[in-house]
Amino acid sequence: MSTYRQTFISANGIRLHVAEQGDGPLVILCHGFPETSHAWRHQLSALADAGYHAIAPDLRGYGASECPSAIGQYTSLDIVSDLVTLIDALGERDAIVVGNDWGATIAWQAALLRPDIFRAVAALGVPMMGRAPMAPSRLFPQSDRAWFYTHYFSIPGLAERELERDVGATLRKIYFSASGDIGARDQDTPNPFGLMPRNGGMLDPLSDPPAMPTWLASGDLEKFVQAFSISGFRGGLNYYRNLDRNWEVQAAFEGLLVQVPALYLVGERDTGLAIPGMQGIIDAMPQLVPNLRDSQVIPGAGHWLQQERPDCVNNALIKFFGEL
Repeated sequence: MSTYRQTFISANGIRLHVAEQGDGPLVILCHGFPETSHAWRHQLSALADAGYHAIAPDLRGYGASECPSAIGQYTSLDIVSDLVTLIDALGERDAIVVGNDWGATIAWQAALLRPDIFRAVAALGVPMMGRAPMAPSRLFPQSDRAWFYTHYFSIPGLAERELERDVGATLRKIYFSASGDIGARDQDTPNPFGLMPRNGGMLDPLSDPPAMPTWLASGDLEKFVQAFSISGFRGGLNYYRNLDRNWEVQAAFEGLLVQVPALYLVGERDTGLAIPGMQGIIDAMPQLVPNLRDSQVIPGAGHWLQQERPDCVNNALIKFFGEL
């Protein structure tokens, strides 16, 4: 397996660090939280071998990419704008966009708003959703004793203090607890992306595994640890701090459908499937994505799908791309 190239590209007024491999039609790979472009290491090589130019940016605020200081510079429209100008900076006219977790949300929005540029979309984990009836700060649950993790993330500085105390332990706990390796997921399974006690931190209920799963080699984990040791978590957390703003501006696009060809993949043990009503949202996706070509559940896999089951993801992507 050849090694991906790394470079910096100026796009939309900021400097983005990107990993890339191969030549051919352009495929942009968008990571989630807390990840970097290295999360796509298996896809970069497989797509390059299949005849594509695969490029995975560290999204703004992550890894070696610039981290703007203002919270308001991390809306979904900011990230989509980064991708549009990145394509132009590469001298290309269009691309297929692929995303996992937050990257899936960005990929859906990119395909929704600029089908002239993003000619197809593949999303891992997060389905395409219609605009919620109320802002996320009002929609997600909270009480005197517990609150949804997004409320915790929304307070500047609070989550940073906990997550940056020991970056290695933070990533080990989150990666393991959201992976399929934790076992069949039920209401008692520790979930970093669910309800959490108000009187404690996000990491308190999570186990620090004695050994990491086989899909995450020590060298790969260390790359993530090094990246977040330098960047911190503020950039990634700022995405969550714009959930209400994203909801507000989404009103302008109400009623638009994702018209380009689409693929959806989710791990059987993805943390998102534990959210009440999520299966119904997935089942209803064809109403919002009329050209949804396939929707697959990957047995035994968790939230880090492209890392946990790279062969399944690579085969599904290459098959989907080949049929466009």
